Amino acid sequence: QILYLKPPWTLINLLKCYKKHWMAVFGYVVPRSLLSAIECLYNHLCTDKPLDSSAVRIMLQESKKLLHAFSSRSDYDGVLPQAYAALNKLYQMLTEQDLSEDIMVLSENAVCEKMEAMAPTLQESEEGKSHASFQVAQENRHQEIWSVLEGVWNTINLYSIEIFQKLDPNAVTTKALFEEAFLGLQKLLAAVNDVREGISR
Repeated sequence: QILYLKPPWTLINLLKCYKKHWMAVFGYVVPRSLLSAIECLYNHLCTDKPLDSSAVRIMLQESKKLLHAFSSRSDYDGVLPQAYAALNKLYQMLTEQDLSEDIMVLSENAVCEKMEAMAPTLQESEEGKSHASFQVAQENRHQEIWSVLEGVWNTINLYSIEIFQKLDPNAVTTKALFEEAFLGLQKLLAAVNDVREGISR
């Protein structure tokens, strides 16, 4: 009766309700600082701003923060882990696409650097700019790798919460969700091993 907007809701309606009732309701369940995540999603999804890959990546990260925060309250009948897994899949696809593009850019930079090294009339300022752009690309790649690791870690946490909830004798849940969480952890363990081997190489 006191809801800002009555159902049925659109995505825009939901984000408006989150913003309106954040301090009085949601701020008691999750950290109030996460209102910035709601505002970020609202600003990107409820306006006519053009969306590029970086904006989509930001929205996926903010959405994952929200789901991870709400997972401390409940798994919402298994819906939350499924939504989190779907977001992670999208984020991974986007990251892999951007990484491949970065590799192409880095390869082009390497070719340019070789050509510049053969040019005797190259100015020092241009060398500095080339080196700076290479450093920026390297830093971006490190941030993307860190984001992938963070995504794996958050997913492991969600599945772990799911498993411990299922092990609670007072909890009434289905066997299928427990097995799905267990299989998910096994797949993630293999992914973590691949990441570790890649880092050691």
